[in-house]
Formats: sequence, C-alpha cells, structure tokens
Amino acid sequence: MRSSSQTTEPWRVGVLFSQSGFMAVIEETQLRGTLTAIEEVNAAGGINGRPIEPVIYDPGSESRAFGRFAKKLMVDDGVSTIFGCYTSSSRRAVLPVVERLNGLLWYPTLYEGFEFSPNVIYTGAAPNQNSVELCRLLMEMYGRRFFFIGSDYVYPRESNRIMGELVRASGGEVVGERYLRLNAERREFSPLLREVKEAQPDVIFSTVVGESTVFLYQTYHDFGFDPKVMPIASLTTTEAEIQAMGHDVGEGHVTAAPYFQGVGGARNSSFVHLYKKRYGEDQSTNMCLEAAYFQVHLFAKTLELTNSLDTEVLRTSALGVELDAPQGKVAVNPVCGHTDLWTRIGRANRQGQFDIVYSSPSRVRADPYLIGYARSLAFA
Repeated sequence: MRSSSQTTEPWRVGVLFSQSGFMAVIEETQLRGTLTAIEEVNAAGGINGRPIEPVIYDPGSESRAFGRFAKKLMVDDGVSTIFGCYTSSSRRAVLPVVERLNGLLWYPTLYEGFEFSPNVIYTGAAPNQNSVELCRLLMEMYGRRFFFIGSDYVYPRESNRIMGELVRASGGEVVGERYLRLNAERREFSPLLREVKEAQPDVIFSTVVGESTVFLYQTYHDFGFDPKVMPIASLTTTEAEIQAMGHDVGEGHVTAAPYFQGVGGARNSSFVHLYKKRYGEDQSTNMCLEAAYFQVHLFAKTLELTNSLDTEVLRTSALGVELDAPQGKVAVNPVCGHTDLWTRIGRANRQGQFDIVYSSPSRVRADPYLIGYARSLAFA
C-alpha cells in the first residue's frame, strides 16, 4: 500500500445493503447511514487526504446474493473492506467469503450472538445488550406469559431460544412459538393472531423482520388488542418500521435498542440534523442506521492511524478504538471484536418516536456468548 504522500487515489470499500425486496424497509436506511458518514468524512478532507469511495451493490433481499456480491467486490473490484448485511442469513453468506479471501466485514445489525470471526467487526447489539434487560422489564411490567412470533430463519429461532431460557428460568412461561416465512404477507398473520387471542399471553415477543413486521403490527391493531395490556415487544422494530405501519398502529409497543432518535445529546442532535437535511425532515434515524453510520467513523478513525486497508493491520488496530457515537461513547471490545454499546428500552408514541423507559447508566460490555450472565433474572 502506497502512503498518502504518494497517491490521492480513493480508499475503495464495498457496501452491501438491500435497496429492493422485502428487507429494503430497514436496509435502505442502513445504506443511507453508511453514505451519510462517508460524505461527512470526505467533506472533512477524507482520510489522510484521500476520499472514501463506496462500491455499492443491491443484493435484493436474497441471502445468497450477498455472498455472490461479496466475492465480486473482493475478486473483481479489489475491495477488502465491506460494510453490510442485516439478516444473519446474509451475514452467514458473506462470512465464508471474507474468511477465505481475508476481507473485513463491518456488520451493523443486532444479532443472536454466539459467533466470533477474525474477519468481522460486529457493531450491532449482542443478546446481553438487549434481550436480558428487555426480558426483565417485560416480566416486571406486563407478566410472565410470552408468545413468540418470528420470521423463519436463524436469527429469530436463536433469539427466541435465548429469550425462552431467560423466561423459563425466571419463572415465566412460553405459551406459543410460531414462525412465518421471511416475506410473509399480511393475510398470513390473521390465523396467528387468532392463536394469540386463544393463548392470552401477557407479551408477544416478535422477531419478525422486514416488511412482514408492518403486517404483524397492523394485524394486531385490526384484532383490537391493547398494547397497554399485551404489547408486542421486539429487538428489531425501529422507527423505520413504525413509520411504515402507521404511528397509531405502533403506539404503545416496546423495543430494546442501543439507540433511538430521541436519546438526546449534542452528538445525536448533530447526527439527526445532518440526516434530515440529507433525506428529509420526515425521515427518522434508527438503531440500525446509527450503527451503520458510526461504524464508518470507527473505520475512518482506524484507517487514519494505519494508513492501510490490509485486513490484519486494520482489524488489529480497530480493537479497543473508542468513538463518540450518537448513542453515546462506544468502543470495539478487544476480546471479542464486538462493540460495547448502550442498552435502552423504548415505548413507541403517537409521533412515531420512542419514549425511553430504561437506559443503562453506561455502555454495556459486549458478551456475545453470555458468559457473564446467569440464565435467571432477579426480581425485586
């Protein structure tokens, strides 16, 4: 790699988020977050005098396409660093590519944990940074009978396994567990909600993703259920899905996330202002967008030090790096390559935003294997 004094060629990076298909409702916002950060870095002079140049492909919400495009980026385009993936299926399609060709994937989405790769920097929440406190709050505020509804792929099934362990070990009960295909249509949720009505749970725990999230909440609303009594609680429902389903439909439901648009603070205010200026006042930020945004700045901060896109050098230098992100100060945990993030729980309001009902006093150390956590929760 030539030094910055010898070249002004751009730093080329890959970007893989779906701009079409059923996952575009959330992945489009991750693409926007990525491009917002790249534009911000370039406007400030780039990295060591060189701009970041994104090479962008649209996998169209097809997991196998993520793997194909990752290979194309690394083999044909000469890219070694990739920002991308929402679903765990798409991440798992890219993983063997970056491991075989020694690339570096920056993954900005919450996931099920229990994974480590030397070729991935994980900047979304691990289960100890969302599921643990969400379970505690739900059991304290609503009750101990849970009904699980998920999209049928690895993330929902694994997340429900973890949540199920927490619920049962803490004296709760899972009264139903159902899965629908990833691109389930609205009509498919009516039989499912009839089952919920019969089971009478205290909480619906949703790991439905993409456009189907909208259909789940709309069908819930059609059935006349009351979120004050039996909310849908989720790790995946953000401001983007709330906007798509309708603010009145989303009102009262609960999400655990490191970031909500309403977290406050000067850093977040500047981020929200920048985003709205670029994409419109009616557009909201969300946790997946924010992670996609701040991971580019983590990358830029590391690249400024290394002046090299060599994967070994870049990843080693990224470990331990701290950043003032919109959610608060975050850091790449040097032990596991995951990011130490904040834990927050929000309740959606009529404006399509979240009122924060719980916030950790400081960032929470990433523990993707739940090594430091007992499976039962202590209640007052």
